[in-house]
Amino acid sequence: MRHNAKGRQLSRTASHKRAMMRNMAASLFEHEAITTTVAKAKEIRPYAEKIITLARRGDLHAIRQVEQKIPNKTILTKLFKQIGPRFAARPGGYTRILKLGHRPGDGAEMARIELVGE
Repeated sequence: MRHNAKGRQLSRTASHKRAMMRNMAASLFEHEAITTTVAKAKEIRPYAEKIITLARRGDLHAIRQVEQKIPNKTILTKLFKQIGPRFAARPGGYTRILKLGHRPGDGAEMARIELVGE
């Protein structure tokens, strides 16, 4: 039984999945859009949106909480100086997932996850 096991496993150990989520979120905030598989895009969406919600708050505790998930200082600065204020008036839904079709090599369904422009 999968008690208290939410989310997709993505054929990874817990530590590998945690590292992958941190790296994908950092790339999403750095480039504001990334291309990945649909399953990974659906998994990274709530992770990234919770970080953006903390960035909107902008207090010291929020900075320290985000710093645990995104240790890169330049991305952290961009998150709190540009991305957080950009979504200050928006009540949620900071990301968009666009399906792109199948990857030529293995047929995996691809998607582009991006920050909405507002």
